[in-house]
Amino acid sequence: MPSYAFFHNDFVPLAEARIGVMTHALHYGTALFEGIRGNWNAEQQQIYIFRLREHYERLLNGCRVLKMNLPYTLDRLCEITVELVEKCGFQEDIYIRPLAYKSSETLGVRLHGLESDFLVFAIPWGRYLDVDKARCIIASWRRPDANVIPPQCKITGIYVNNAFAKTEAVENDFDEAIMLSPDGHISEGSGENIFLVVGGKLVTPPSYNSILMGITRNTVIELAQKELGVETSERPIDRSELYTAQECFLTGTAAHLTPVAEVDRRKIGDGEIGRITTELQKIYSDVIRGTNPKYLHWCTPAYKKATVPEKRR
Repeated sequence: MPSYAFFHNDFVPLAEARIGVMTHALHYGTALFEGIRGNWNAEQQQIYIFRLREHYERLLNGCRVLKMNLPYTLDRLCEITVELVEKCGFQEDIYIRPLAYKSSETLGVRLHGLESDFLVFAIPWGRYLDVDKARCIIASWRRPDANVIPPQCKITGIYVNNAFAKTEAVENDFDEAIMLSPDGHISEGSGENIFLVVGGKLVTPPSYNSILMGITRNTVIELAQKELGVETSERPIDRSELYTAQECFLTGTAAHLTPVAEVDRRKIGDGEIGRITTELQKIYSDVIRGTNPKYLHWCTPAYKKATVPEKRR
């Protein structure tokens, strides 16, 4: 069934949301995006949008970096998104894509003196990494330094770097790439943060190793500590530590929490999904679907109870 978009300050069929060929963001990557999950709870007949405000807080911070002034407050962005999801009426897991972009139809490399606009759409989307446990390779492409493009912002232009790494991995028969920081430490996957289990504790790269400070990353750190009593160390990780880790997994809004079975054709542990990874997967799945009352403050219901849309056919 067709979906919808919020485009030019109105809700329109997704197929009608089109930008001009001279749009600045198309030519120079001068846009910011977010990926937000709406998770379907069949028992409650509800879609829960996970950590909606945190995603838009990050988007608005990125707008400051790219010199964008959106005509919407944080609260209004959240309201628009809930209204959009309700209008779409899906009864399955969805992916929500907001985009803030330089909308001026003009050429020239710059950030100043350009108009900005905002759009958001929602589509059904299942698993991003469609495997139970991923096979990864260390990419030959490294993450850029923070003084090249700020890694804390989801700037569209930087994702060419990620695309190089992802395609390199897939064309070599792996599921995902793991990228190194400019100084050669582990950074992140092409679309995910990375965690190791070492000595029964979680280890993940720090902010200064060219990573995106992921919202799912933050969620996993909190859940591991509160629910399992497992602390997380944020420190530089050498490449060889991946090969000797007890467990490894990737985290991201699209990828959720995906176990890693091997890196560079070396098994992680025994090559199966480890205990801590398994427990965190279960806890995280319950949290994002609104079945754990302790974390309902992270979940925004999209449908009014009395007006749940009829199931699409």
